[in-house]
Amino acid sequence: MKIKGLVAVVTGGASGLGEAAVTRLVENGGRAAILDLQEERGAALVEKLGSDNVLYIKTNVTSEEDVQSAVNQAVEKFGAIHAAINCAGIGAAEKTLGKEKPHDLGVFTKVIQVNLIGTFNVIRLAAEKMAQNAPNEEGERGVIINTASVAAFDGQIGQAAYSASKGGIVGMTLPIARDLSRNGIRVMTIAPGLIDTPLFAGAPEKVRQALGAMVPFPPRLGYPSEYAMLAQSIIENPLLNGETIRLDGAIRMQPK
Repeated sequence: MKIKGLVAVVTGGASGLGEAAVTRLVENGGRAAILDLQEERGAALVEKLGSDNVLYIKTNVTSEEDVQSAVNQAVEKFGAIHAAINCAGIGAAEKTLGKEKPHDLGVFTKVIQVNLIGTFNVIRLAAEKMAQNAPNEEGERGVIINTASVAAFDGQIGQAAYSASKGGIVGMTLPIARDLSRNGIRVMTIAPGLIDTPLFAGAPEKVRQALGAMVPFPPRLGYPSEYAMLAQSIIENPLLNGETIRLDGAIRMQPK
């Protein structure tokens, strides 16, 4: 699938990995609808990349009504949806049994709701629109890219909720790819390692350097642009389907 002329919906597209993906798509001739709750950042990205290329829609990915409205607006403005890139997510750090109490069930539930259920919510509603596209020469009608994490495989102490949510994304990649194969829609997942996103922006430089040094090679935090580069490769390579790719510099996280 070619980037030029492609229309994507990108959740969490106003910052971090999602912003990098939106920027790369537009720079290569694509257009994008940003589904995010960060209104100021979304508006700033529209101003930067142009309203002909980018549409910001305030969206809670856990809401069926919000996501249905967002995909409808994207189709209304751009004519179709060819790709969905799921970057929206939250984290939480809490031990299963802390010194004073067990893990807060509400926190666990919220992380699963946003990261896992929110991702599936976008997949199912975006796929409905993609299935209406005319197939290209390969029979493709669309491609879906999800964002997991190395925590899906190497979850650290205090990451039960986050790891479960990301492990769920990895686990549903293949069955959804099989479900959507008859519609000509591919499904892939990227599992990033330590990426220099706003999550690390407030960390002291010594902490950032120490985290980067944990990566075998290159020994640094990853760049959001490297995530976007991989997303572009997935879109353009029709044989990539039903798999999770680690984007992590060969890091394997220790317990803490």
